[in-house]
Amino acid sequence: MAEDEKQEQPQEGKGKKKKLLILVLIFLVLAAGGGAAYKFLVLDKKKAVSNEKQAEKIIEEIKATEKVGVMFDLGTFVVNLADPDIERYLKVSIVLELKDQKVQAEAQKRLPEIKDAITTLLLTKRSSEIRTPEGIEFLKEEIAKRVNAILPLGGVKNVYFTEFIIQTG
Repeated sequence: MAEDEKQEQPQEGKGKKKKLLILVLIFLVLAAGGGAAYKFLVLDKKKAVSNEKQAEKIIEEIKATEKVGVMFDLGTFVVNLADPDIERYLKVSIVLELKDQKVQAEAQKRLPEIKDAITTLLLTKRSSEIRTPEGIEFLKEEIAKRVNAILPLGGVKNVYFTEFIIQTG
């Protein structure tokens, strides 16, 4: 009988160790599952709310820039370019996008000044400067700056060329 008790004690000790090991493993699995659930349910929700707020800000900015201003047709300009080697002419039709009706009324009052400033600017250009897309964009920026300098409130949002022809004479 004493031998039977000795054999039962190590088996009971092994059984307790197995139960303890199983309990520890179950605890670790539950803890990992809880941590993962917290991350995916709570932290990701916070990120989603943050991302949603950023998306709303971007949408508001896009809507603000989507508002088309008042279109103001300046007409067609025909000028000699400043090329020294050959006579070249530029024919360009320009439309300004203005902020609002107030700016349009002011531009209408100052139309001769605006046309003079643009004509003077165009006369200084060489064909090589305005043949590239970059040159055309730079010319648009210069026109916008000059017109905004004339208008007391500024207000030119964009410059559009509806016709752009360089001709040799």
